[in-house]
Amino acid sequence: MTSTTSPSALDATAAVAVVESIAELVRENYVFPEAAGQLAALLRRRSAEGAYRASSVEELAEAVTADLRSVNGDLHLALKYHAVPVPQEQGAAALAAMRREFDASLGGIPRVELLDGGVAVLEIAPNLFPLDWAAQPLTAALSLVAPARALILDLRRNVGGDPDTVAFVCGYLLDGRTHLNTMLSRQGEVAEQSWTPPFVPGARFGADKPLYVLTSGSTFSAGEELAYDLQQLGRAEVVGEATRGGAHPREGWTVHPHLELSVPVARSVNPVSGTNWEGTGVRPDVPCDAGAALDRALSLAVARLT
Repeated sequence: MTSTTSPSALDATAAVAVVESIAELVRENYVFPEAAGQLAALLRRRSAEGAYRASSVEELAEAVTADLRSVNGDLHLALKYHAVPVPQEQGAAALAAMRREFDASLGGIPRVELLDGGVAVLEIAPNLFPLDWAAQPLTAALSLVAPARALILDLRRNVGGDPDTVAFVCGYLLDGRTHLNTMLSRQGEVAEQSWTPPFVPGARFGADKPLYVLTSGSTFSAGEELAYDLQQLGRAEVVGEATRGGAHPREGWTVHPHLELSVPVARSVNPVSGTNWEGTGVRPDVPCDAGAALDRALSLAVARLT
């Protein structure tokens, strides 16, 4: 861990130390052990060759991220630059950035609206925030749309978040406890299972009325899981574009006051498909440009209700 505090300058010695710490964290924690070894060796080789003699931490982040993704294209592998200095505790960097987004986005509910024909649209963006933050705004929004004849869930600008919050949202859209996802550890053992909660506060939209989920090429991570879970269960039609394709839950480590390393530490397995959306993205049932997805879903909903 370097003590450099400048948001831009980074000397060669500090860069070598940062990259070495990244290589070791990846080797010890990345969910795929064989790829973890390959990536650690790659980073050390590239460092020895002088590939990371960056003049700034931003440039180092870009170079290391490109190499981290070069083996298998895992978009959750990244070295993220933060303009604001971040805490050293594991996961604290991502949480601090997410808190700023939460405060600026009405708790992740930027839009709730009633459209033609009794069809409601609910946008969840930019994240499915941690449940202890998001439960109140989500309960209010989901209860508000519960009487609608059909619901359009807009995830086109959703780039990730908390699997527990995914399960909470699904609890309003499904009946009974439902198995959504299983996380397998690096050793291939069951690390955690995700189920809808037995109780949700407020009114449920329920499992019977028409439900459409909007996606774009920017929809990522937990946003993808919400779309994928509902699609695989046959609960919703996905309308829009194929998503980015990041399925594995990640952890974060601060390796420099302005740099956070993101590493997937488990593998997601859907109980219906037996796989996940890693690399492929969630494939829409009704493909169309993201900009046209709301109008397309609305027309589908109105036709179904007529």
